[in-house]
Amino acid sequence: MMRKDGRKPDEMRPVLIERNYTKFSQGSVLIQVGNTKVICTASVDDNVPPHKKNSGQGWVTAEYSLLPGSTPKRVSRESSRGKVGGRTHEIQRLIGRSMRAVVNLSAIGERTIWIDCDVIQADGGTRVASITGAYVALVDAINWLKDNVGITGEPLSGSVAAVSVGVVDSVPLLDLCYEEDVSADVDMNVVLTGEGKYIELQGTAEKQTFSEEELAQMIGQAKKGISELTLIQKEALDKT
Repeated sequence: MMRKDGRKPDEMRPVLIERNYTKFSQGSVLIQVGNTKVICTASVDDNVPPHKKNSGQGWVTAEYSLLPGSTPKRVSRESSRGKVGGRTHEIQRLIGRSMRAVVNLSAIGERTIWIDCDVIQADGGTRVASITGAYVALVDAINWLKDNVGITGEPLSGSVAAVSVGVVDSVPLLDLCYEEDVSADVDMNVVLTGEGKYIELQGTAEKQTFSEEELAQMIGQAKKGISELTLIQKEALDKT
């Protein structure tokens, strides 16, 4: 099967990670996955939420937003609607969990690292692109802490990246664009560490059930994609 954009079923879209994208955050990244573009920033705050007060541990949390103009039909800001939607809550919690999975909270001290992911152009896979870009911004924020605050120990236990997979017209596909995503029979998001350990699987039979064989194919494609993303993250972080 050849896809509409010319990719093979197990082929990623082009990925670009640009660090130091904004001036004031301790870590900032523009990540592009095909036509999806997300600005990810990591900001250090010398406070922690109530459940971490006097614990000796810090916290990593996330906010996510689909900005007006990021889709063909304008989406209104959730602040103008007076509440954060259920989808946004779900994605924010996913990003936060994914980052915390590789962070030693004791090593960063009683401070919070805020991860903000703002989608400026959406063409499928915004949550997984956010996770992949957020990790790079997080690394830069932690390096800032090492250089400016003098934290000891190693706060990071590994890397984290994420990718979407799905079944479209009975064919398992890696890294779905929007057109594939909305027509998918099965839709799944996979979050792994750089060592291939699982952080989260989100899989849904949108239109039909899927077999164990199809699941194995999707997991295999996801592992391939995340291996490629991990290398791209490393290359971005190796640049001065």
